[in-house]
Amino acid sequence: MSWSRVSAADVQPQAWKNGGGTTRELLAWPHAHDWVLRISVARVERDGPFSAFPGVHRWLAVIRGAGLRLFDWPQSVGDEPLRFDGGLAPDAELIRGDTDVFNVMERHGNLEVESAHHVLLPKTPWVGLFTVSGGLLEHGHRAMPMAPLTLAWCEEPVAQSCVFTGEGNAWWLTWSSE
Repeated sequence: MSWSRVSAADVQPQAWKNGGGTTRELLAWPHAHDWVLRISVARVERDGPFSAFPGVHRWLAVIRGAGLRLFDWPQSVGDEPLRFDGGLAPDAELIRGDTDVFNVMERHGNLEVESAHHVLLPKTPWVGLFTVSGGLLEHGHRAMPMAPLTLAWCEEPVAQSCVFTGEGNAWWLTWSSE
């Protein structure tokens, strides 16, 4: 059991096919071409439809900028992640300029995304933490500093408390195949 981590600052942005923004893919797990989980940070640069991902559950949270509207519902910094059917390909309308979002897609299994401002006792075969502003992740007797816009994850975590200390938004991600 060990933790892996990646910071958005270390990932080159990739342009969207529709030209509406860029994505920094943090993780495609377990394989890049056959993923169950895909986690990224994206910059939405203009109004337009999201790509359709039939059979995929999506979560989206605004992490910088004035926000955007999806399904006629405004999303702003500080809001909990919005969960929606990836096959719907909603139109995104920027509220005022470029907006950065945390984006999670799940193809199979059961993913939970929840605020990281409480202690987590891992009970699933995959656990992740994403932090907007950075902080400190402690699992058992180990501590790992985390830079802003960083994802850390662990496969088969030991059932010891996970604690995150930091400012701003951060989310636990727990996945199981059931």
